Amino acid sequence: MRKSLRALLAATLVLGVAGGPAAVPALAAGGTAATAPATAPAGASDPGEALSAVLAGLPRADATAALVRVGGREGVWRGSAGVHDLESGAPADPAARFRAGSVTKVFTAATVLRLAAEGRIDLDRTARSYLPELIPGRYATVTVRQLLNHTHGIPAADLPGETVEEWYAHRFDRHTPVELVRSAVAQPREFRPGTRQHYLNIGYTIAGLIVERVTGDSFEKQVERRVLGPLGLRDTYFPRGAAGLAGPYNHGYQTMRLDDGTTGLRDVSVWGTSDAWAAGDLVSTTADLERFVRELFAGRVVRGPLLEEMFTLPKVPDAASGEPAAYSVGLSMKRLGGREVWGKTGGRWGYNAAVASTRDGSRTLVYSVNATDAKGQDVNRTALGLMVAAYGLPD
Repeated sequence: MRKSLRALLAATLVLGVAGGPAAVPALAAGGTAATAPATAPAGASDPGEALSAVLAGLPRADATAALVRVGGREGVWRGSAGVHDLESGAPADPAARFRAGSVTKVFTAATVLRLAAEGRIDLDRTARSYLPELIPGRYATVTVRQLLNHTHGIPAADLPGETVEEWYAHRFDRHTPVELVRSAVAQPREFRPGTRQHYLNIGYTIAGLIVERVTGDSFEKQVERRVLGPLGLRDTYFPRGAAGLAGPYNHGYQTMRLDDGTTGLRDVSVWGTSDAWAAGDLVSTTADLERFVRELFAGRVVRGPLLEEMFTLPKVPDAASGEPAAYSVGLSMKRLGGREVWGKTGGRWGYNAAVASTRDGSRTLVYSVNATDAKGQDVNRTALGLMVAAYGLPD
């Protein structure tokens, strides 16, 4: 959600949604759009036509499928488009599971905050006090809160590969959380903890290990016990090392150099995720994520002052750009259409996902886009178009 206004405008103009609702062209062969009309109350904007325009034409160069759910008091809209897989051309399954990527961080943050409510984790205690054998002296002052809001100054773990082709060659490598943390904390710190913000996975990997230390249980089981189970999120799970997706899913594809030297799409649905763990391992559905974001923002997952941690941006600059910090505990914030929109995007190869909502829950958005440029430097155009269609252009 962090992109310059010029880039956002350029992308939305290409999609044809910057100027408002557009006519819906015919879908590409094999695509489908199964949508429910928005039921917006009088005076509320209806995003349905603009959302349909974004989905029209799938599959296309940047995405092979997309699943979308808009909810809240301002109206309900459901849509899907594209294909289950390029070989068969069958319509995309709107109930399919997908890799949620960094949306996982919201679940991890909620689990840590629930443990904080029980007095088992103190956000102001240092990570080293929980994991003294793992966190060295150079990071002795890093607190749990700083792990969760990306102000800890710990660099990323050293993982092999610099291109998508190299990462694909290492897609089945196994990494343990402890190995990832040891690789990261062996390096010099990026900045003094609490003075800047740098969005990285490593803070959430350490937070997952703290969950295990204080509970004596696996991180995955604790998320299941404290979040997934109580909310009835039956289609959301952690792969626990499995490289494939369980249950129905729409195939993910990534643009890369192929074996014959040409550039094209490769099916990347089967890909290990042990490098992400508590920061990006989750598999879910749009229905489950919609329920989660609705309950979270209503204060039924994390309560009281601890919930406010998720809506409080640290007053520090971004380490790279110098702009104000945009990430809180678990979430990020962007002003769209004249109001604050809080949420989290995520990317794994072949898949982009997002959850978003206004603070009062009046409009929620969940999407999964089978992006062919997932984890790229630029925002996927279909994903960006859905966000703008649901909420409006950035202020």
